[in-house]
Amino acid sequence: MIIKSPFPDVEIPELSLTEVVLAHAGQLGDKAALIDGPSGRTISYKQLAGAVQLVASSLSQRGFGRDDVLAIYSPNVPEYAIAFLAVARLGGVVTTINPLYTPHELNHQLKDAGASYLLTIPQFLENAQKGAEDVAIKEFFVFGEAEGATAFASLLKSEGKLPDVAINAKEDTVVLPYSSGTTGLPKGVILTHYNLVANIKQLEGMQNVSSHPISKEDVMLGLLPFYHIYGMVVIMLYGLYKGATVVTMPRFDMEQFLGIVQNYKVSYANLVPPIVLGLAKHPLVDNYDLSSLRTIFSGAAPLGGDVAQACAKRLDCDVCQGYGMTELSPVSHANPDQADIIDYASVGPALPNTECRITDPVTGEDVDVGQPGELWIRGPQRMVGYLNNQTATANTIDSEGWLHTGDIATVDDKGYFAVIDRVKELIKYKGLQVAPAELEAVLLTNPNISDAAVIGRPDEEAGELPKAFVVKKGEITEDEVMAYVAERVAPYKKIRIVEFVEQIPKSSSGKILRRVLVDQERAKSA
Repeated sequence: MIIKSPFPDVEIPELSLTEVVLAHAGQLGDKAALIDGPSGRTISYKQLAGAVQLVASSLSQRGFGRDDVLAIYSPNVPEYAIAFLAVARLGGVVTTINPLYTPHELNHQLKDAGASYLLTIPQFLENAQKGAEDVAIKEFFVFGEAEGATAFASLLKSEGKLPDVAINAKEDTVVLPYSSGTTGLPKGVILTHYNLVANIKQLEGMQNVSSHPISKEDVMLGLLPFYHIYGMVVIMLYGLYKGATVVTMPRFDMEQFLGIVQNYKVSYANLVPPIVLGLAKHPLVDNYDLSSLRTIFSGAAPLGGDVAQACAKRLDCDVCQGYGMTELSPVSHANPDQADIIDYASVGPALPNTECRITDPVTGEDVDVGQPGELWIRGPQRMVGYLNNQTATANTIDSEGWLHTGDIATVDDKGYFAVIDRVKELIKYKGLQVAPAELEAVLLTNPNISDAAVIGRPDEEAGELPKAFVVKKGEITEDEVMAYVAERVAPYKKIRIVEFVEQIPKSSSGKILRRVLVDQERAKSA
C-alpha cells in the first residue's frame, strides 16, 4: 500500500540552488540575513548576494569550476553560507566535513570526495593540513587569517565577473555530505541541485498549512551544524530562501544558547532531542526570557512524546517532530505547526510529493495500518546514490526507486508515522550517527583485544551511548579501552561504556549478531 502525503504536490523548478535560495535577496536589501550570535557580526541580504558573486568570481579566476570539489571543515559562521552558495553558483560541489573529525577521518573524506580546495578556520588549519598530507589540495582557505592559508576575506576582492555556467539541476551534484547510511562506514551522499531545491519547496508546501509558516519576520537559530544535512538545508538554505534572519552559533553551550534566544528574540528553533530535553527540565531555563519562541522543531533522532509536551507546556510554544535522513535531502515527514493537530509522539505525515510504504523487513510485502515494518520512501528529494559505491546504492535504492530507510515505523489511519526502532544498527548519539563497524575496527587494532562488538545503549539525555563488548587478549582495563578509542575518533564517537565478555555472538557466516546484544541489554534494563 502506497501512502501519499496529505498535502498537495508542489511545483519544483529545475533551477540552480543559488538561484532559488537568493531569489528574494535583492528585495530584502539591508535586512539581516546572517548574524554571528556570540559577536553580533551581521551580513545583510544585499551583502550576502554580493559576497556570493565576488567569492564565486575569485574562485573561478583560480580555476575552480564545474564538478570541482571544495571541502568546508568549519563550525557554523555566517560566511559558511557565502562559501556554500558561491561554489554552487559555479556548478562546483561542496563536501561538508564534521569539524570534530580527526586528521585520519578527514583524510578519508577528502580522498573519497576528490576535494581540491579546503576551507577551515585558523584553529583547525593544522588538523586540516595533516589530514590533507597525501591529498592534492590546491589551496587552503581560512575564515580569518592564518599562516599557510589564504584569507577567505581576500576572495571578496574581485571584479565580480562570472562565467556562464549552464547547470543541469537534475544531474549536477551540488553537495556531498557523508553518512553511514543504513549500515557501514561513512559514504558520500550524492545530492543534486534539484534534490535540495525539491526539499526546500516541499518544506514550504508543508508549512503553507501551518499556523505560523516561516517568513521574513522570523529569527531562526543556526545552532545545528551546517555540515550536517539538517542544519545545512532546514536552517541555512531554507531560512535564507524564506528571508528569515539566521543567528549562528559555533557550538552548543546552554547558557549562551539561552542568552542568544533571549537577546535576538529567536522565534523558530530547529533542535535535537537532548536540547529539547534540557529546555523541558534544566533549571537555567527559568533565568531567561524565551517568550519569543513560537516553534521548536526537533529532528535527527527520536523525541519522546512526553518530553515534547513538557517542553511545549513550559515554554508555551509548539514543539513539532519530523523525520528524515541525509539520503533524503533530508526531510520526508513533519508535523504541521498547528497546535490542534500536532501529534507529539509522531514524526507526522509525509511531505508533499512524497510516497511511503511500510513493509515486512523479511518479505518486503506491505503490512497493515498500525503494524510495524520497514519504512520505504520515494520522492524528488531522494539521493542519486552513494559516491563510488554502487553496491551500497543498490542495497538502499531498489529498482522502483524506493529508498529502504532501515528504520522500523508504523502509520495510523490519519497518515501520521511513528519511528519505533531500526533495522539498521547505527547508533544515534545526540543526533549524530555513529557506525558500530567503524568503532569495532578501531578496537581490533589494540593488541590486547581479540574481538569486539559495539551497540547503542538507550540514554535519556544522549539518545544512545556507544557501548563496547570486548574480548580480552591481554591485560586492559575499561578506562584504557575508552581512552584508546577516544584518541582515534571524533569526540561524539567515543566509547562510553565497556563490558568484558568471553565471546561475541556471531552467525555461522561470522557476522556479529548485534541484535542479540541489544536484546540482552534490554533484558538487563527491564
